[in-house]
Amino acid sequence: MSEFTLDVFQNEYVADGATTMDAIVTVGTRGGTPVTGGEAAEVLIIDTSGSMGTPPGRILAARQAAGEAIDGLSDGVLFAVVAGADRARMVFPTWGLGLAVADAGSRAAAKDAIRQLRPGGGTAMSTWLLAARDLFLSSPTAFRHAILLTDGDNWEDPRLLDEALRLCGGEFQVDCRGVGTDWVVSELRTIASALLGSVDIIPEPEQMAAEFRRIIDQAMHRAVAQVGLRVWCPQGGTVNFVRQVAPDVEDLTAKAQPVDARTLEFPLGAWGTESRDYHVSVSVPPNDVGVEMLAARVSLVADGEVAGKAPVRMVWTDDESASTRINASVAHYTGQAELSASIQEGLDALKAGDERTATIKLGRASKLAVESGNEGTVRLLRKVVDIRDERTGTVRLKRHVAKVDEMALDTRSTRTVRVRAPRGEPMTLDTRSTRTVRVGVSPTEGEGEAS
Repeated sequence: MSEFTLDVFQNEYVADGATTMDAIVTVGTRGGTPVTGGEAAEVLIIDTSGSMGTPPGRILAARQAAGEAIDGLSDGVLFAVVAGADRARMVFPTWGLGLAVADAGSRAAAKDAIRQLRPGGGTAMSTWLLAARDLFLSSPTAFRHAILLTDGDNWEDPRLLDEALRLCGGEFQVDCRGVGTDWVVSELRTIASALLGSVDIIPEPEQMAAEFRRIIDQAMHRAVAQVGLRVWCPQGGTVNFVRQVAPDVEDLTAKAQPVDARTLEFPLGAWGTESRDYHVSVSVPPNDVGVEMLAARVSLVADGEVAGKAPVRMVWTDDESASTRINASVAHYTGQAELSASIQEGLDALKAGDERTATIKLGRASKLAVESGNEGTVRLLRKVVDIRDERTGTVRLKRHVAKVDEMALDTRSTRTVRVRAPRGEPMTLDTRSTRTVRVGVSPTEGEGEAS
């Protein structure tokens, strides 16, 4: 049984007439039993287009990586392997249209089939995803996960991929990996975002196996199949946005599903033992000084059951020192979201030949990364720009940037660091509402309501 925690961090005090409230919602889970038997299904989608043959070691490494992933499947997990080129082709199982059950025999047979993979043809990712969807729909499993590996860009009409993503949304999650530097970051990011997964670069073929092992291990340790964040607003209130801000930046606003006239649910996918942070912004009608109200109520839903609730409050005050104080968590993650956007905008400008804009945006990103202690992003930025002054974000574009370094910065631009206290100072969070509830146990009636 998984145990969830739900924390809300905010400064509830606002000035006379203010209408917007921002809060950081931290969701964590622990305990729970990893997936077993027929609870989970896994589909490996391996690019076998012609480009996978150059260099020759790329397709060999892909075969090895797929084999490592199959070895990492828990006994009883349903699985299949799909080869992707101009169209999707079943590699394993070779009978029917269903999924195989992972055991010693099926693993050996699957790895034998994978050894026959040969490169050839083009790239039509919509057919790959739709083939995975058909496989998943053949089974009633709760956990549905895929790995998509490619080394090139999608050749087909973008509308075909858009339609495939529409059909696949909510059916399964997919983690996308691009090997080498001839694939398009924005394409894989679009797929991963739509299907609640991740995107990253595998610079060298020999790194594929370790990455596949890591992804499969994570997939096999997910304990809750479907988690959602519900946001209720009072009459006249609206949700401005809901954005995941840790461990990665991901805007969830467009994924909202209405529950009733005042409640939206945002899908968070499957969970293991982990913690994530979300920035929730809502607006309500203005009020006078002294009025206190429930601006929103955040609820966590796990496998269809409410696992916790917490309030987001607003108190109108004429105390300027209280109303102008920005909550530390809100300030930090607002900066992290800006950091991510600055990197992507800077790299887009660089590709377009607009060096002035690229310098400004990447300089801003450097300043934000240093200030927030995002050392991983600072290291990636230093491969693209020379940071002349960390304090002001003064940078100079490097004349010669390896494409792999530029793509690594792009794919990992959404990674954030958790909020931390300034050096020598304790972290103070103005308001914190906490709820801890085990999945399967209903929270106390009215928990999280305004008093």
